[in-house]
Amino acid sequence: MSIKSLLTLATGAAAAMVMAVSAEAGTMRLGMTTWVGYGPMFLARDKGFFKENGLDVDLRIIEDASIYMAAIAAGELDGNASTLDEIMKYRSPEFCFKAVVALDDSHGGDGVLVRDDVNSLKDLKGQQVGMNEGSVSQFWFNILLTREGMTEKDLQITNMTADDAAAAFIAGQIPAAVTWEPHLSLVRQKKQGKVLIDSSQTPGLIVDVVALTCDYIKNNPKDVEAFVKGLYKAVDFIKTNPDEAYAIMAKGVGGYLEKPEDFAEAAKGVRFYDQARNVEFFGTPEKGEAKDLMDMGNKIWGGFQKMKMDIGYNDLIDLTFVNPK
Repeated sequence: MSIKSLLTLATGAAAAMVMAVSAEAGTMRLGMTTWVGYGPMFLARDKGFFKENGLDVDLRIIEDASIYMAAIAAGELDGNASTLDEIMKYRSPEFCFKAVVALDDSHGGDGVLVRDDVNSLKDLKGQQVGMNEGSVSQFWFNILLTREGMTEKDLQITNMTADDAAAAFIAGQIPAAVTWEPHLSLVRQKKQGKVLIDSSQTPGLIVDVVALTCDYIKNNPKDVEAFVKGLYKAVDFIKTNPDEAYAIMAKGVGGYLEKPEDFAEAAKGVRFYDQARNVEFFGTPEKGEAKDLMDMGNKIWGGFQKMKMDIGYNDLIDLTFVNPK
C-alpha cells in the first residue's frame, strides 16, 4: 500500500510545525473523547465489520477536543467523532473537513440539575449555574434559554467541567448545573434535587458525527464508504445482540464505561443512528434537522465569537456516503 506525501502544517493549538505521514490506504485514524455514543465504532472494529470491507480503523481516546483537532490539522489523524456544533468552531477556509455520517444523539444523557423548588429556567434568573463554557453543554443550554426568551446575562454562569458542575451541585455549592450522565441518574437516585430538563425532551440537538478531512475524503472514497457500511452493520447488531454488543463496546470505549452494565445503563440516554435515521437527520442542504442545527450553531457560537467562518451546509456535510452502494 502506498504512503502519502509528508504534510507540514502550522497549527495554533500545537504551536509548532509538525511533520506527519498520513495514513496508508485502507486505514483511518480517528480521535474522540470517552462517550457511550461512540461505542458502535469500537463494535464495528472488534467484530471485523470494517475489516471485511478492507478497512483498518484506529480509534484513539483523546479527552480534549482542541488536542485531537490540532492532531487532525497536523496530519496525525484523519478525522474525529464529536458533536456537530463542536466541530463548527474549528472549521475554517484553511482547515477543511466534513461530516460523513452521524453516530447518535443524546436522548436523555444531558440535563440541567436544579433544586426541588425550581420549576422552570425562569426560576433561575439571577442565580449561579455551573457549566462548561465552549462545550456542547453551553450550546444546548443556550437553545433552552432562547426558547424561554432568556440569555446567559439573566444568570450567573460559572465555568467548570460537566463533572465538576455536578459535584458542586450535589455538594450544595451551586443551585444549578448543566451536566450529563451518570450524574443525572445519581441525583435522581439520591433525591438531591432534580433534573429540570434532559435531552430526551430535545431530540436531535446534541448529535455526534464522524468528520474527516476533505483531502482524506477525496483520496479515499472507498475507505469512507467501508467505514459507513461497517458502522451501520454495528448499529444493526446492537438491535439483535444487545448483551454481546454492550460487552464489546464497554471494553473498547473503556474509562467509566468499562463495565458492560454501566455501558448498557448509559446507552439508555442515547439513540444510535442507523442508516434510516442518518437519512432523516441529514435531510438536504435546503431543509432538515442538520441544516437547522447548523443554523443554530452559527447563531450561538457566532454570538460568542467562537466561529472562524460562517458555515453553510455544504461546507461541513458530505452526503455522498450516507446511502452507501
